[in-house]
Amino acid sequence: MIHIVLVEPEIPQNTGNIVRTGAATGSTVHLVRPLGFDTSDKMLKRAGLDYWKDCEIHYWDNFEQLRSAYPAGQFYFFSTKARQSHCSPKYPDEVFLVFGKETKGLPEQLIHDNYERAVRIPMIADTRSLNLSNSVAIAVYEVLRQHDFQGLNFNGSLREYDD
Repeated sequence: MIHIVLVEPEIPQNTGNIVRTGAATGSTVHLVRPLGFDTSDKMLKRAGLDYWKDCEIHYWDNFEQLRSAYPAGQFYFFSTKARQSHCSPKYPDEVFLVFGKETKGLPEQLIHDNYERAVRIPMIADTRSLNLSNSVAIAVYEVLRQHDFQGLNFNGSLREYDD
């Protein structure tokens, strides 16, 4: 089970895209307030298309409330300030992937307090950051890859082509 945690997301289209990724992968999405948008926002639902109803979504007033609800949860914190690659950890079967808001990322103290589980997606040096929904997709699919895409199937047939 993959839990996608968005701490104070600001852009409704990103959250909608992330919900779509959650629905397509069977992941649960956790939204930590304050949100930078209304969840009834037309653009949010449009970005998530018809997948909004197919994704389990939980709302939390703050990050500590979420963490208290899952005391044994293994949380990984995505930040451009981390040193280790997102591919370095061996992710457990149930994992919480934590992402910050688009303009500032995760709070510095949260990264500092959890630095051993802070990870980054490698980029060239002059790039500030990736789009939040792209970062979530990269992280989710790395966890799925490590678990041999368990629970997912391929639409269509996989066939070998003759030379």
